Formats: sequence, structure tokens, C-alpha cells
Amino acid sequence: MSTKERGPSSATQREADPPSYVPRPPDFTEHRYQLEDSKGRPWLWLTVKSRSRESRQLPLFFDRDTITGTVEVDLDKADGSKGVLISVLAGVTAVGQEETRFLDVSSELWNAKSSPTKLTGKHCWPFSVTLPAECPSPERGKGKQPQQTYPLPPTFSERASPAYVDYKLVATVRKGAFRVNQTLATSIVYLPMVRAEPPSALRQLAYREGSALIGPEGDPDGWKVLSPVSVAGAIFGARQVELSCTVAVAKPLTYALGSPIPIILTLEGSDEQALDLLSTPSSVRMHLLRMRLVGSHAMQDESAGRSNNVFRETVSTAFFWPSDEGAPQPAKRVLQGELEVKKGLKLGFTFPRFSLRYMLALLPFQAPGFAPAAPAGPDSEALLTVPVSITTVNAPGVVPRSYAPPGYVFPEEGDYNTAVGYLENGNQRFYHHHGFT
Repeated sequence: MSTKERGPSSATQREADPPSYVPRPPDFTEHRYQLEDSKGRPWLWLTVKSRSRESRQLPLFFDRDTITGTVEVDLDKADGSKGVLISVLAGVTAVGQEETRFLDVSSELWNAKSSPTKLTGKHCWPFSVTLPAECPSPERGKGKQPQQTYPLPPTFSERASPAYVDYKLVATVRKGAFRVNQTLATSIVYLPMVRAEPPSALRQLAYREGSALIGPEGDPDGWKVLSPVSVAGAIFGARQVELSCTVAVAKPLTYALGSPIPIILTLEGSDEQALDLLSTPSSVRMHLLRMRLVGSHAMQDESAGRSNNVFRETVSTAFFWPSDEGAPQPAKRVLQGELEVKKGLKLGFTFPRFSLRYMLALLPFQAPGFAPAAPAGPDSEALLTVPVSITTVNAPGVVPRSYAPPGYVFPEEGDYNTAVGYLENGNQRFYHHHGFT
């Protein structure tokens, strides 16, 4: 019996190099998986090349990548095979519910009916799969309304998460009628490369020269000044006070992973003692909050959903210090601050059944001797909030600087999992399925 052998092909040359801001490895990492028969003999192999640093990690792809590899089958051990198929499948799964499939890109590699001769022995078929930029909504349109499309969401996998976004690469050996297809699959990681919008020209100049940032008055294009909010309460149980608080956040409100978010906070009022008390950096509580929205309201505003389907958590905390811009003024205190966008955060996305969003939230002030008019509570009682977007990389040529005082260490947040999912799940490299749906 003759056997045709062919090893895994080299990485397929793509039509264009990846974007300049994406480091291109000298050679893509090769991942190889196999499926064995009941006697422990391998007969189906799946090979794929990806951007992962190590083969033990899950295959990693960006939104502009083409997935290439090979499927090899020992047809002598795969009796009755009628065809070979390669597929990229993706779906959203909420805990306790069936997966909602939103992507199915398949390519037939071999069909016994179209083959001029019966194949025997080992055969290897190369494949190339390009992911679409968008996909139709996994929820059926109502009436005559056209079906909406959405950008592909990134892979999302965390321990104890209420929902997951999973991508799989699946090799399927089709069998004849009344026989179960056999499959070999591996989860893959899909991450879109999203750029932050460029900051104002004056902020870019300050970053390049290492000079101080110019505030909203001198650089109105560089800041989003939020509407003033009232800070009311009692100090030392003696008298009621009320101050006005204005927050300015660096704009555009898109910030890359690993970048600081500049913030300016201004307190104004006639009570100098209250101003001094509440302008201490430790009294200000400003956080970056992450919201996961699960279920039918995932596309709506985060405040519109039921609380048991909206999961909020603090992922970073701002630090403030007295501003040295301009001379001190009576009845006014100005603090400069920063909030670090940690490198391990997941990108936000808005998608049917599961969305992830970020916002900055200023919570009621806390200081010894100060009792807020309303008790400090969860982020739903924030003095103000502003939605922000977290991106993969900065705008071209922009390298943000930190202006935090020397020796400052950013505060640690609560213990929750912000590690990238494919690193924590790197040992779950492949799954053997029969009758994969």
C-alpha cells in the first residue's frame, strides 16, 4: 500500500507586512496538535502558525492577520472519510446558557466525491483563512429591519467571569451517512489592534520636550472639562459646607494600554478650612471602572440594565498632588493627577449578549472630620462619571509621559483577574471533540 507523506508547510507569505506598530517576529510560532485512535496511534494532525511567543501558549492573531497552517490525515486509519474541512468558529457563552455562535468561516480542503482517485496513506492539505472585519448580529433581526453588523469582539476569558468570548480553529474529518464526524480543535486568541486618537498639539509637544502639561485655559483642545458637581457635607460635626468641584480629563477620551490619563481637579468655595481638608490628595477617590454587561441589555447604556447582569469593578485608581501651575488663589485649590491604564487590561467592546466598557468615576470625598451629605456608596452613587475607551496602542509618534512626583508608586487595586486570558489558559492547548457543533 503506497503512502504519500508531506510534512507541515512553512509559513505562508502574506500579501502585505503587518502594520508598523505591530512587532513582527522573525518566524511565526508553530503550534501542532494531534488526535489519536482508540489504540493511541495518532492519525489526525493540525498545525497552525501564530504570533504567540511560545508553542505552549494558545495561537494568537490580530485583526489583520490571516490564519495559515496544515491539516494532515492518515486515511488508512480514518476509514470511510468523505472530506476534510477547516473552520474558524466563535461564540459568546453566558454561564448556564448555550453558546451563541456569531462566526463560522469554513473552507473545504478535500472532498472524496471530487477526487479523481481514492486516496490512501497520509495526506496534507494547507489552508489559509482570513477573518472578516465584521460579523452579523448573532440575534435574529425583527420584522423587516436589516440585520446589523458589529466588529469582531476580542477573545475574553477570565476565571469566574459571567460570560466568555471564545474563538476556535477546528479541523473536521467528515464521515459518511449515519457516522459521526471527527474533529480536532484548539482555542485561539483574537485581539484587535486599536489606536488611540492623537492628543492635542500642545500635549504632544509637552511629551516630546518633557515640559509641564498646559491646563484647560491654555490648551482648550487638550481637555474635556466636565460640568461642576457639588461636594456637600459637615466638617468636624460643627457646620455644613458646600464646595464646587470641577474635573478636567485629557482628551480625546481614548487611552492606550500602559499609558497615564492626565486629570486636573479644582475645588472652589468660601470655606477655606473645608478647601484645605478636601484638597488633600488622599481625600480624592477617582477610579477607572470596568463594566461587564451580560444578556439582552448588553447593547444598552450600562445604567439601563438590571444590577444582577451588570458587573462593575475598580481596575485602577488615580493619584493626585497639588498643582504648581499658577499662583495659589483664595477660595480655590487645584490638584493635578494621573490614572495608570494598566497593560493587562482587556480591550472594551460592545456586542450583543456581552459587552465590556470603561468609565472614570469620581466617588464622594473621604477625609477625617468630613461627613458627606450622602453616605459614600457604590459607584452608582458617584459624583460624576465619564465613559472612556481603552486601546491597544498610542497614536503614531505619541509617547505619553508620567508626571507623577518622583518615587511615587501607583496604588494597587483589589485582587481580581486582569491577566490576558490566553496566558492563564496556556496549558489548555487542545481539545478532542466528536460531533463538534
